[in-house]
Amino acid sequence: MITAMIAIFALGYLCIALEHRLKIDKAATALVMCGVLWTLFALRGGDGGLGDALAGHLGSTCEILVFLIGAMAIVGLIDAYGGFAVVTRRIAVRGKRRLLWLLALVAFFMSAVLDNMTTAIVMVTLLRALVPDRDERWLCASVIVIAANSGGAWSPIGDVTTIMLWMNDNVTAWPLMRSLLLPCLVSTVIPVLLASRGLRGTFPAPAAAAAAHAGKRIAAADAPTRRSARTPAAGNGRNPGRGKAGAAMRTEAAARRRSLLFLAAGVAGLLFVPLFRSLTGLPPYMGMMIALGVLWALSEWMNRRVPADAAAVRMPEVLRRVDLSTILFFLGILMAVGALESAGLLRAAAQALDRGVHEVFAVAGAIGLLSSVIDNVPLVAACMGMYPVADAATVAAGADAAYRMAFVADGLFWRLLSFCAGTGGSLLIIGSAAGVVVMGIERITFAWYLRRMAWLALAGYVAGMALIWIERLAGF
Repeated sequence: MITAMIAIFALGYLCIALEHRLKIDKAATALVMCGVLWTLFALRGGDGGLGDALAGHLGSTCEILVFLIGAMAIVGLIDAYGGFAVVTRRIAVRGKRRLLWLLALVAFFMSAVLDNMTTAIVMVTLLRALVPDRDERWLCASVIVIAANSGGAWSPIGDVTTIMLWMNDNVTAWPLMRSLLLPCLVSTVIPVLLASRGLRGTFPAPAAAAAAHAGKRIAAADAPTRRSARTPAAGNGRNPGRGKAGAAMRTEAAARRRSLLFLAAGVAGLLFVPLFRSLTGLPPYMGMMIALGVLWALSEWMNRRVPADAAAVRMPEVLRRVDLSTILFFLGILMAVGALESAGLLRAAAQALDRGVHEVFAVAGAIGLLSSVIDNVPLVAACMGMYPVADAATVAAGADAAYRMAFVADGLFWRLLSFCAGTGGSLLIIGSAAGVVVMGIERITFAWYLRRMAWLALAGYVAGMALIWIERLAGF
């Protein structure tokens, strides 16, 4: 049965990696793989604790899923109100190098609060209005992918893998941010620096104002509440505050204020979650539920006079747009990894790595390289199963204490894993959700990215790891 479980997991991994070629959604593959693995584990017999093991893994997995649903809903609500346009329409830089740096830095810090896929979509949508040349646009879009992946790696809420590590108490918020901010920034700066060498001159007059159209959904929702009978049929040219033109201006101004309000409220809600965790010790999903409830109530109050058919800015409609296939993929893959852990396979793999490699930089570095081909969620989940969080007192009293200390909470290995799994996905265009979605939007070819961008991402990856190594020597 053990051999069969390994074979099923390997086959499932292959199908997930070849999702676009096979035309089978990776969520379907993950769910089938999960069910088959737990069935094989049950058929082994003699495992009286099967029910407890299954319930335990399901409980920890559902904590992550509830957190992700809340985060996706908040991001969706901000987008429904045109909140992202508040950021993007203020970018009106014409210099090619300056724009590249600006896009990279905005993507880097935006993805620390949002997920890297949402950040990539927002930034590339803006990019299409700013950069007409295809090759230059592909270059900028690829840099956005690298920056978004790096930006998510240093924040406890910036990437699914860091969320997993944070919720499992492998890392805590402040030590993770303090130790990885500079390495992640370096992994962005190096590729941008190298990529900018080929850019000269300025782009045509920017069309960033087009991003402001994202707020028209709010204006459309506001329009029915205006009583045309109260407004004169014709405007007064000397007083733009009256007539149809004045009403349109007021509606547009109200839409901009709402966009800004929900951007600020949404970001504040997401930032509230780690603060809530540190103050109360309660699981992060509880803080996310509070933040979601407050945003939901604010949205309902703001739309109390809006007709029910203006559903684009109401939370039930936002929730219907949550990517359920992604949630089901995480459910399937995390539960599949849980089956391997319960069967003892991950423990055996960890022991083999300890005997054969016995070096945290080598192990984490290899995982980062693998994440450019294989989804980083199961990779990190497997590592969490292979290496349980160690107790500092027990480690200090045992043999090989220096190596084992890397696996305590906030230990070196978990910080390396956060960095490598997050930034390693930038090595190939298919290595991250951000890369895949940008590949679809811009039709960037695998070969072009491999030839032009892979070595830039690798340079940043190696430089970031080198900085972590220097921090370790300095005792940081």
